[in-house]
Formats: sequence, C-alpha cells, structure tokens
Amino acid sequence: MKKLVIGLLSLLLLLTGCQKNNQEDGKLNIVVTTTMITDLVETIGGDHVNVKGLMTTGVDPHLYQAKASDATTLIAADLVIYNGVHLEAKLTDVLAKLENAISLESGLDEGDILADDEGGIDPHIWFSVPLWKKAAIRVSKGLSELDPTNAKDYDANLQKYLVELDDLQSYITNKLSVIEGDKRVLVTAHDAFNYFAHSNNFEVRSIQGISTESEASTSTISELADFITKHQIKSVFTESSISPKTIESLQKAVESRGFKVTIGEELYSDSLKDNASYIETFKLNVDAIVRALA
Repeated sequence: MKKLVIGLLSLLLLLTGCQKNNQEDGKLNIVVTTTMITDLVETIGGDHVNVKGLMTTGVDPHLYQAKASDATTLIAADLVIYNGVHLEAKLTDVLAKLENAISLESGLDEGDILADDEGGIDPHIWFSVPLWKKAAIRVSKGLSELDPTNAKDYDANLQKYLVELDDLQSYITNKLSVIEGDKRVLVTAHDAFNYFAHSNNFEVRSIQGISTESEASTSTISELADFITKHQIKSVFTESSISPKTIESLQKAVESRGFKVTIGEELYSDSLKDNASYIETFKLNVDAIVRALA
C-alpha cells in the first residue's frame, strides 16, 4: 500500500509539477512537514506567508506516511520546507522528487549532525538551540530567494527571533543549573534528546532508538531497569507522540528490583504542544525535567 501511494504521488508530481495555487492575498503558499517547522516558518515569514503543515500536533514524523491528498498540497506550494536528516523517513521518496523544496538540514554543517553508536544519524536537531538558529537562518534565506521584494522583512524577523532564541538558551541554562551533575540523566521512550543532552551536559537513556520505527525489546527494558536501580534515577519520562506503554513497562521492571521510579510529566519530543510555540514548548520540557529531577 505504501509503494502504491508513493507511486501515485510521484505520478501526480510529475504531471502537475508546474502548477501553483496563486494566493489571492498575495502571500506565499508554504507547505512544511512538522509542527516545529510550522512555527519557525510562521515566525520568519510573518505577514508574507500562509503556512500549511502536513503533520498536526501529536503526529510522529518518523511514522508519517504520505497520503494521496498530500500531492495536491505539495503541488500547490510555492515552497516546501522539511527537516531532513531522515526525520520524515516515509516521505523521503516524495520529498526527493520536489524541485520546490528545501531542508533545514541544508543549513547545517556536516559536524553538526549527531550519530548513534551504530552510525544512525539523529534528526532531532530542534533540541539544540544553536542548530535551530541555523535552521532559522536557512528559512530566512529560502524565503528571501523566493521573494526578494520582502527580503528585508524576513531578515528583520530573523534577527528578532535569533535574540529570542538566545534568551531561550539562557532560560534553559539557568533553569537546569539546579540539577546536580549526577542527577542529569534523562530516561525517555525513544532517543530524541541527544542534542538537548549534548548542549546541556546531560546523559540520555532510552528504550527505543533514534527512530520510533525501532522495536522496544525486553532486553533493553531490563538493562535500563538495572541502570535506573543502580544509579537511583528518580524519574523517567513519557513523550507526547509515543504510547506510554514502554515507559510503564520500564517502571514495573524497576519496581520488581525493589526501587521506585516515578513517571514525570509528559515531554514533547517530535511535536509541539497544541497551540504553543517552539520556545514555549521547549520551556515546558525544561520545567518538567527540573520538577522531576532536581
């Protein structure tokens, strides 16, 4: 079924690739993949863009599969902006065929991308504020190239946002400072917080790997339960776009070892909180981590 949908999408893109949905309001029609990118493009584009996100709040981008209706949306776009770094794994074949698309990955340097022990690349770049600043710069550049008339406005919005991101990093650093070094261990359902850990001196442990396509094995849960018990980790975390079942299984495994671990507040990993910005969502995550681990 997946191959059939991708085939239909590719055919539609080939047949109608030159069509555009001209906006009566004169704004650019931008299509993006994730909720994080929706917020980013709306922030930089301001009054000059209409933004359509393929994925809504709570949708897991690792598992999102292209629908036939997505072809119409993509074809109508003046510009398509996606994360890259293989985040939109099941959309890769479709996005690769688009001439009117840019990725946030294209605004990063090769050394920016983290990898796991098996060489798998980590797509969760939004958990590094410095990398999100680079993503913002890439979006501003892409919009300015497409719409040079309004380039000054895109740059002004960018400069304002870069200051806000610097303020966010200060907030993160100050809030996390109350967590002692040996308590800076973040245990989650899947491996989404490596960039956060890299930027903020944390250790991360997870049940699933970088992608939620990976399976949660009983051996991994057992090993992680041993680690939590040995190091007396106070809390573990569920994620908004993933079922809490694996974390609940981990909690039970820890309790069977004679140690009690709590499940902290839900973290937002692959999707923003409903009706909240990137900055607001990041702060909610940080506040939740502090309440659970400090």
